[in-house]
Amino acid sequence: MRPDSLLFHEDFRSAPYWWDAAPPETARAPLPDSVDVAIIGSGYCGLSAATEAAAHGARVAVLDAGEIGGGGSTRSGGMISSGQKLALTNAIQGVSPDRLVRLMHESMASFEYLKRIVADESLDADLQITGRFFGAYTPSHFEQLRRQGQLLRDKTGVTVHVIERDAQRAMIGSDYYYGGILVDEYGGLHTAKYHRALRELATRRGATLHSHAAAEHVERIAGNAADSTRFRVHTARGALDAQHVLVATNGYTGPLMPFFARRVLPVASYQIATEPLPEGLMHALNPGRRMISDSKRNLFYTRPSPDGTRMIFGSRPAIRELSERDAARLLYGKMLQLWPALRDVRITHAWKGYVAMTGDKLAHIGAHDGIHYALGCNGNGVALMSYLGHRVARKMLGVDRDAGAFSEGAFPLSGAGIASQLAVPLGSALYQLDDLWRGRVRAALS
Repeated sequence: MRPDSLLFHEDFRSAPYWWDAAPPETARAPLPDSVDVAIIGSGYCGLSAATEAAAHGARVAVLDAGEIGGGGSTRSGGMISSGQKLALTNAIQGVSPDRLVRLMHESMASFEYLKRIVADESLDADLQITGRFFGAYTPSHFEQLRRQGQLLRDKTGVTVHVIERDAQRAMIGSDYYYGGILVDEYGGLHTAKYHRALRELATRRGATLHSHAAAEHVERIAGNAADSTRFRVHTARGALDAQHVLVATNGYTGPLMPFFARRVLPVASYQIATEPLPEGLMHALNPGRRMISDSKRNLFYTRPSPDGTRMIFGSRPAIRELSERDAARLLYGKMLQLWPALRDVRITHAWKGYVAMTGDKLAHIGAHDGIHYALGCNGNGVALMSYLGHRVARKMLGVDRDAGAFSEGAFPLSGAGIASQLAVPLGSALYQLDDLWRGRVRAALS
């Protein structure tokens, strides 16, 4: 193990790399007494809903338990897709053919929505559409990826290239994988810059943002004759009344709202960022500046920073949760499995964020007891949750009658609550055992 003095940069921070350019903000403006829409959660979903609702003339307040921009949205890897992940998971199992078509259509629409809002509103987000390489951990995984690539072509119409092992160095400067597939319609952005741009757009349209205002209780209250359904949202900074309430807390959904907390399972994912790489090294390791992930259960995911100077690498490095510094040591070792050439490069940042997993691996929007929700990014939230925030806001205000395919079907329990104390480590252990077994297959082939 490399000594910490050589592993960690002298300016190492246990915080997202993204925050260097666009840190979270404190917004302690007093809460309004009354609004049309109160949104709990200031991630991409909540801010997208706020911008859409405010554009229709609604008075909107966005509430967050911590700083605005301090949650999962700015702790992600910033990778965006047009529905590939939905097609490549077993979320489509048990879904009717008609609904599957609609889910795929809306997943693809989320990608177009994000590109459109960035362009139309001139959002400073460092959006780059460079493609994504999916690496095969074993030869059998390569055949599986080949089949999945064909499924992607058939179901989404995206451009998929099958990359044989002897050609993969054009994708990734490593012999770690047994080939893979490249999907052109994939990209990345700067998570914190995009978040800052969304909150600036929301405030320009008239929404107000309120940090350190954790929602503690939501109660139904009597309205006047013209407005018989209203809610009072009690927060750590006081209460406000609202005609509509939207819960958009994803992996940070706390126990104070049991219906929602039981349906999303928060799972920690960890990332590191390197110091700026020596000249020419990024081109050798990732010539196309692509997003990269693999076929393991406990997958690696990695990408260049938007300016192309640093490598960002993520995984879940252990069964139990770890401190950022402890996780960084393990992630560094995993990164070297992929790229031994990074051995002399130090780590400047390490962080974790919570992903909201659902029982059916699908996101859900809808209403429960009159309270609206958009939850369940399942590790694919940058474009999808931005889009679903937009969709749920329009449904909530009566602009659209149909909320779309993600509003259909029951919102199943996820194994959250007390069970999550066992569900996450048990699931992680099973994933690691599966990868270990397949790793022995790799070793036997080498």
